Amino acid sequence: MVCLIGSLSVLKASGFVFIFQFAIDMGLYAQTLFYPMGDRGLLIEFGDEISREINEKVRRMALAVQDEIREGIVEVVPTYRSLLIIHNPLLLPVAELKKRLRRIEQALQKAPLPEPELTRIPAVYGGIYGPDLEGVAKYHQISPEKVIQLHCSKAYLIYMIGFMPGYPYMGELPDELLTPRLKTPRLVVPKGSVAIAQRQTGIYSMESPGGWQIIGRTPVELFDPARNPPSLLRMGDLVQFYEISEKEFREWHSTTHPQFQMPKLKCQTNAKVQRQNE
Repeated sequence: MVCLIGSLSVLKASGFVFIFQFAIDMGLYAQTLFYPMGDRGLLIEFGDEISREINEKVRRMALAVQDEIREGIVEVVPTYRSLLIIHNPLLLPVAELKKRLRRIEQALQKAPLPEPELTRIPAVYGGIYGPDLEGVAKYHQISPEKVIQLHCSKAYLIYMIGFMPGYPYMGELPDELLTPRLKTPRLVVPKGSVAIAQRQTGIYSMESPGGWQIIGRTPVELFDPARNPPSLLRMGDLVQFYEISEKEFREWHSTTHPQFQMPKLKCQTNAKVQRQNE
């Protein structure tokens, strides 16, 4: 027997269960799916595509769970389209957890979301800092300058922080910049690299392997364990890039650079401005 659940197909035969992945996009599910993740984890899946509607539901659910279920919750991990809840089954059995989650979900539309903040991120584009800029321009048959202009032309929603500490997954890129990943990932991508892949853009918060197209680099520290909070950016906030020169990049952390005296602006979308140190 084959049963289709979201984008998963479950085949039951002779007492065995086999799960296959199907490339069927359904958007926001009519009914939320629950998957056990070991004896302490429960994955809640709300949809099967990258969309603001699904991501907003993830964020609302994460905030509501943290606010309404105190005892037995160890950690809440939000992603693009799902929410992983780590719990103590001795304090909060999974059956009771599911019951409470369904009850919370019914009232989600009333749950407010924090006002998003807009962080402007400087980046130097091309050359040794953006080795794939020329290739991206060639792929789209536009100039490198046009790629930079398009990349800096809008504010991006931070869908999630993941892959590595402080790494923001953001979108969506302008249609003119939709670009596939590299065929062969790099073994080393420098810290601060600004990258694009499909509809997404991101920043490598530390040196690591990676398969996205590298078009620039930022001098901003995205993750600092000594900072509170350690991650500069937050899921649900906005980021807009602006271009700086190689000279400005090199001098960014110098005591003579104006940005050292006047920290990067972090402003709310309602035009309220506050200054925040790097």
